[in-house]
Amino acid sequence: MSTQTEAAPGGAVAKMSVPTLTAMVVGSMVGAGVFSLPARFGVATGILGSLIAWVIAGTGMLMLAFVFQNLAIRRPDLDSGVFIYAKAGFGDYAGFNSAIGFWASAVAGNTFYWVFMTATVGAFFDSFGDGDTFLAVAVGTVGVWMFHYLVARGVRDAAVINRIVTVFKIIPILVFIVVLFVNFDAGVFSDNWTAYGYGDLGNLNEQIRNTMLITTFVFIGIEGASVYSRYARRREDVGRATVLGFLSVLSIFALVTLSSYSVVPQPELADTRQPSMVGVFETVVGDWGEVFISVAVIVSVLGAYLAWTLMAAEVMYIPARQDDFPEFLGQENANGTPITALVVTSLAVQGLLALTLFVTDALNFMLDLSTCLALLPYLLAAAYALKLGLTGETYDGVAAAVRRKETIVAGVATAYTIFLFDAAGMKFVLLMTVILAPASLLYIKARSEHGRRLFTPAEIALFALIVAGGVIGAIGLWTGRIVL
Repeated sequence: MSTQTEAAPGGAVAKMSVPTLTAMVVGSMVGAGVFSLPARFGVATGILGSLIAWVIAGTGMLMLAFVFQNLAIRRPDLDSGVFIYAKAGFGDYAGFNSAIGFWASAVAGNTFYWVFMTATVGAFFDSFGDGDTFLAVAVGTVGVWMFHYLVARGVRDAAVINRIVTVFKIIPILVFIVVLFVNFDAGVFSDNWTAYGYGDLGNLNEQIRNTMLITTFVFIGIEGASVYSRYARRREDVGRATVLGFLSVLSIFALVTLSSYSVVPQPELADTRQPSMVGVFETVVGDWGEVFISVAVIVSVLGAYLAWTLMAAEVMYIPARQDDFPEFLGQENANGTPITALVVTSLAVQGLLALTLFVTDALNFMLDLSTCLALLPYLLAAAYALKLGLTGETYDGVAAAVRRKETIVAGVATAYTIFLFDAAGMKFVLLMTVILAPASLLYIKARSEHGRRLFTPAEIALFALIVAGGVIGAIGLWTGRIVL
């Protein structure tokens, strides 16, 4: 495909405006995660801890948003999505791992969406359980392949539907926030300030660390406009859409959390069945609230699933067209859809759906796995921006103050993503290498297809590290020391 264009049915060329790109960012971030915020925060912290957590997460993710904005300006030639920055900064193998990490994160996130949606239905029909029963997996399977067919009809069709769905899923969330603040209970809010009176949540530092994965998960998608940068009308629209989408979503997430603490005591929030926004809203307005938010959950999840299926397929297709993935992943159908990458993505989601039958707490496991996998491409993109700032590459003719500011932003974003790896814990880091290690066979195949050297000395060391982590992780799974 040519750059900055979108293949549409019939060979037509279409380009995305700022509102459409912003809708892709918002639609990617506002998925199932927002509906789980009340209980995920309630089990970890009180109001004070949540405020600090949102400040930390908001600052860190805003720095990442600025990183993507700055990279779009400094390297306008790199319009292939988030993985390309890792390749440009640290070599082909780093770029490959970034792409695989992003793709695997999308697959785990899409699996989470189906579990979350069927868990929502489980509030009305017991046979769906918490989204991890045989019936839930069967329904999820039907959904996976229905959406596969929709996306296969053409990227543009799916993008327009996502923009419409984004509007309809935001409205119920805003209603939730307004209704809860109208029913503000000063006594409950005061008791929830630190929530120390309800039991031991740990010190403030522990409370905040326990919220980091959920705050990161709900922001995954911040790079949505970057992934679709080749479809933008103007290059600067990518950065503008990223920051606009981020600020809008940050406001929504923080208000959902605070409004929940204003009406429900922390222990009750912690025990609320997921999706917890449903139970919280029902306690305020009655039975109709359960149906109202449940419908919003389903609409939101379907929209987010669509957006992430698009991005997952793109992140396999583009490297294949640039010889970093095997050639078969770069095949298109008559509608210009990366069909082989889409098939592989759908099959991977199908496989993880089957795995949920054997995983303890499948909902939170998929959420945390998706988050950890997304950290790798985020870290490498931020590190590349930091590298550019420190070396001065691409800053010819740019004021020193601008370069200094962008270097500081990249440094903060890099430090934040490293902190998130620490917060995720060794279990999920090892699980990440369990995925990356065998995936390296795709890299080896791609290099062999074009007669390229497999690894540089530095890449051999990285490959050995990943394989070692994968072996340790696999042994941990086999012996039961790592529990899914």
